[in-house]
Amino acid sequence: MILIADSGATTTSWCALDGKFVFATFESEGYNPNYITLDYMVEDIRKSLPLGFPTAEVDHVFFYGAGVTELQYGFVRKAIAQVMPNAETFVAMDLLASARALLGRKAGFAAILGTGTNSCLYDGEKITLNIDSLGFILGDEGSGAYMGKRMLVDYVRGRVSEDARRVIASAVPYSGDEIIDIIYTKPFPNRFCGQYGKLIHDNLSIPYFHDLAEDSFCQLFEQIISLYPDYKSYSFNCVGSVGWYFQDVLKPVVRRYGMEVGTLLKTPMEGLIRYHTEA
Repeated sequence: MILIADSGATTTSWCALDGKFVFATFESEGYNPNYITLDYMVEDIRKSLPLGFPTAEVDHVFFYGAGVTELQYGFVRKAIAQVMPNAETFVAMDLLASARALLGRKAGFAAILGTGTNSCLYDGEKITLNIDSLGFILGDEGSGAYMGKRMLVDYVRGRVSEDARRVIASAVPYSGDEIIDIIYTKPFPNRFCGQYGKLIHDNLSIPYFHDLAEDSFCQLFEQIISLYPDYKSYSFNCVGSVGWYFQDVLKPVVRRYGMEVGTLLKTPMEGLIRYHTEA
């Protein structure tokens, strides 16, 4: 039995395959090794397993994770080994999962637009170029966390329209000082900001929110995608909730910057199942 894990900043989706058949699916928290301990990850996986899940029968785990660089591969393998003692574990960044899900074994451009942002060029087997998104603090343009952060900044500084201010005030029960305290002292500030992506999406009819989303995608192109050599020769393929739900705003921006719109997926799991069962 093989187990596929797609771990984003907020949620990890798991799928156990017995041959080509789906044996079980479940979810757990997202595991970014930069923000959690080994014991936390082990215990959360264990409590998230379906009742009676045969951990000893898992012989391969394919773990794709947000924020999981080569420096953290050992961390993830140790955690998985404590839960799946007989499994050989393959670890890679979630970016490879997205490329495999979107492109299979064909070359092209792949991106993630969820709580965070990432992108790459892929040759059908491996990632050949990745322009670093620089994460929540320094970058992540186009992501839900980036949009939420900009909205909170504008709100605290009084740079939103009156209709937008009313919407935000009803959903953000914090003062400016409380927002600063949450972001600078509490865990997972990216999740805190990213949660407001839905608020922005649900209010796109208000010009402030539409303009915020549109400019976030423009910044994605200006700061990241346009840095890829000959980027206009590729189609824009994307995985993630932000890319999926905001596609009516995203697609015109993609075309404005000279790329064709390719495949947009809400999650990579269906594509990963196809990739690992057709191998």
